[in-house]
Amino acid sequence: MAVTKKLTKSIPHVKSSKVEQWDLEMTYENDSEGDATYYKSVFSHRAVAADGDFTKAGKTTFNLAALTAMCPVSQWDDVFASQVDSVITNPPSDPVPDNDFAVPSS
Repeated sequence: MAVTKKLTKSIPHVKSSKVEQWDLEMTYENDSEGDATYYKSVFSHRAVAADGDFTKAGKTTFNLAALTAMCPVSQWDDVFASQVDSVITNPPSDPVPDNDFAVPSS
């Protein structure tokens, strides 16, 4: 299972030239699109300086590593692994009709 993670959205909310909160989105993909084992999920998080998620600063001071560090990646890793397991690895089986069953006579 080749899982890729990519920060796909980072929207700063700025006040007085400093970021007060970030809206962040990370996309997880299992294998490649078109593969039988392909699965994709998108997670989002709002990081808020007032909550201690980061220190207010100008938006250009935040690099990819800093933005990624604000995301609950370990939690998302667990959720994504569980999703892949329930959808790809161990999908639920559908009931199978028994067309030979006869209605009991009594």
